[in-house]
Amino acid sequence: MDTPRRAAAYTLMIQGTTSDAGKSTLVAGLCRWLARRGVRVVPFKPQNMALNSAVTADGGEIGRAQAVQAQAALLAPHTDMNPVLLKPSSDTGAQVIVHGRVLADMEACDYHAYKTRALAAVLESHARLAAAYGLVLVEGAGSPAEINLRDRDIANMGFAEVVDCPVWLIADIDRGGVFAHLVGTLELLSPSERARVKGFVINRFRGDPGLLTPGLDWLEARTGIPVLGVLPYLHGLHLAAEDAIAAEPCAKPGAQLRVAVPVLPRISNHTDLDALRLHPQVELRWVGPGEAIPPADLIVLPGSKNVRADLAHLRAQGWEAAIRRHLRYGGRLVGLCGGFQMLGRALHDPLGLEGPAGSSPGLGLFDLDTTLAPGKCLALRHGRLAFADAAVEGYEIHMGVSRGPALAQPALWLDGGGAEGARSDDGQILGTYLHGLFDTAAARDALLAWAGLAAPAATPDLRSRCEADLDRLAAAIDAHLAPAALAGLLDRGRAGA
Repeated sequence: MDTPRRAAAYTLMIQGTTSDAGKSTLVAGLCRWLARRGVRVVPFKPQNMALNSAVTADGGEIGRAQAVQAQAALLAPHTDMNPVLLKPSSDTGAQVIVHGRVLADMEACDYHAYKTRALAAVLESHARLAAAYGLVLVEGAGSPAEINLRDRDIANMGFAEVVDCPVWLIADIDRGGVFAHLVGTLELLSPSERARVKGFVINRFRGDPGLLTPGLDWLEARTGIPVLGVLPYLHGLHLAAEDAIAAEPCAKPGAQLRVAVPVLPRISNHTDLDALRLHPQVELRWVGPGEAIPPADLIVLPGSKNVRADLAHLRAQGWEAAIRRHLRYGGRLVGLCGGFQMLGRALHDPLGLEGPAGSSPGLGLFDLDTTLAPGKCLALRHGRLAFADAAVEGYEIHMGVSRGPALAQPALWLDGGGAEGARSDDGQILGTYLHGLFDTAAARDALLAWAGLAAPAATPDLRSRCEADLDRLAAAIDAHLAPAALAGLLDRGRAGA
């Protein structure tokens, strides 16, 4: 007797009228809503451009938003969830990562030509997910109305056309012009693309819903497409950012420790600072171009996708002198990944992996040199702080090998006995390749005490906080999206399971 074939997974794509319209958030919320109801749902983003990334269970690299969406779906992150990741290293070039591994560094025109081959990798990953799960929730990138990128598109309607999937279009009303965004996007789509749009979602609404009703009625009459829901502005919602640093007030009543973070042009994995940003006793200040580093107890040099260029920017801003002055007066300094590399004597890029080949002097605060090489270190790590009995866990994503006497006094001891990072003899400076250094409660408390916080208050574990926010987001979706639309997803997901 023949074994019945499992129904093919249903695929739905979420596209946005703009970047940061809420695509990542809607996919995460839908993943959580469906997973809590027993649907085997999986997130998928064909092509992502982001400098915040995550290490997967299969040892690859994907966009951080897809790792959060995997958590929402109660899954471990996997490289098939984001088969193509672009990590910009300049205004015109990026490192191209395919199926979790570095393929090459390409200029924009070269990558555009490569897209036909990239599409094959995208479809391969989608096919594997569609065979293993009941429902594939796809996140687009930017806007489908970027007509200059329509040729060879693999991130929005180009993908939707190839796999023949429906699209929901989301727009952010908090930006203003939401009706123009939605109608204008439709006007710039081809007839076949326009026919794929099965519903609108309006995001980040605050105010009296009754005042919006005339506009929604007009929109549906004008386009013939239903408004599936109006999601409220969820104050205090915290999900790890895909790329951009959220603008927010830095002042915090009751804060007892001041942290300053220079924002580098190619800053990467700034989510490393989320645990400090959310701490009730810590006032974290992002320091942008043209701003002076303010008085602080702790300065953190974050990761960078182009360390030599970002170090030159740091010097041009006058921040090197500010860092040295900070140390003279007893302040603490942490270098994370690329920020750690900046602390050494020199940075060498003999193959021109992140820009023109050559070397740059480092800040000279650690007796070590770093040389960039083609291989990228991708690893999940567990260990303990070298100066405190505190567990730490995180991940490494970096190119380059650091060598020198400074490593004899490590920042961490990794499980298995390996030394990692460096500490200065005077105890003021710590450098490490570990992303997520502050995420573990015990390590965060020990590091804050080292930085000068006398009695660190307990803060929620970041994963627990994310879990609570994902559940809150799913509850908002349950309350504000059309019941018929959600029921349809539920039925299709269960049919494909």
